[in-house]
Amino acid sequence: MIFNNLIDLKITQSSGQTSQPPWKEINNKYCDVIYLNNKSLNNVPILIKAYQEDIDFLNVEFEFPNGSNFTKDYVNDKCIKEEIIRIFDLDFNLDKFYNYLSEDSKLEPSSDFSRGLRLFLAKNPFEAILSSISSANNSIVRWTKSIYAIREKWGEKIEFPSGVFNTFPYPKLLQFIHEDDLEEYESLNGNIAIESCNNNLKSCGVGYRAPYIKKTSEILSNEVNLLEISNMKYEEAFEEVLNFPGVGPKVADCILLYGYGFKQAFPTDVWIKRIISYLYFNNKDVSIDKIREFGIENFGEYAGYVQLYLFHYARKSGLMTKLK
Repeated sequence: MIFNNLIDLKITQSSGQTSQPPWKEINNKYCDVIYLNNKSLNNVPILIKAYQEDIDFLNVEFEFPNGSNFTKDYVNDKCIKEEIIRIFDLDFNLDKFYNYLSEDSKLEPSSDFSRGLRLFLAKNPFEAILSSISSANNSIVRWTKSIYAIREKWGEKIEFPSGVFNTFPYPKLLQFIHEDDLEEYESLNGNIAIESCNNNLKSCGVGYRAPYIKKTSEILSNEVNLLEISNMKYEEAFEEVLNFPGVGPKVADCILLYGYGFKQAFPTDVWIKRIISYLYFNNKDVSIDKIREFGIENFGEYAGYVQLYLFHYARKSGLMTKLK
């Protein structure tokens, strides 16, 4: 299937501003698993393969797992199209957004460096929440490795014609995973050398975030419905996700923007603080809270996209090096 939409798939995948790792690249196609639910298919995994030869078009192919009895005749293309449109935010009017950027001399240059960049929304809100928690005070490379490791250890392993993929585990499973080597060792009554204990959260490189991940998984298993958050107003949803362990304002906004598509969210870390301070406050030392408030109030419905574009612009233009 072909989508006639402006999108630069490569920079959308690699912008570093997401709540999921980039999809696996195989033969110049970005691949990952989604689950289909319709009248004929109940939670059936399919492999999506997205690629393009022109940034004005997005091409998508899909596969069923090896040994599956399903054929493409079982699939209503509409279900897949709707999910692709959601994940890559293809309904968002980039031309209108570029007109908005052109009205502000401080924002206008970002469109030249980021043409075709779109929000890359999470397939799975639970993965978005744990990815965002893992990303706090962490490098992009390190937190994405942690999420890949969690998938590999406890996710469902599915074989497709294009290869083996691991999905993200459910909260009902992760709530019972040991936090560290010592907890795992003690649970086995010392019947294994402690240096051989690698079936725990810290072995995935999440560090001090391990108890946050475990407790949040427990909350989402027993207390909070993930889907209800998407039906809340932004302010209500923001307060809701702040209740998760390890979630502060920046992580909360990442969850809401990249996990749920709340475009009025403005995730603000030290880099966004430096960029906005440089562009709008004569490089004065303005607090992160004030920068977040400024972004939400001044950029409104475009706040999330402005954050996305400014971060990418700062990385590619050399501005980030200047601000270090």
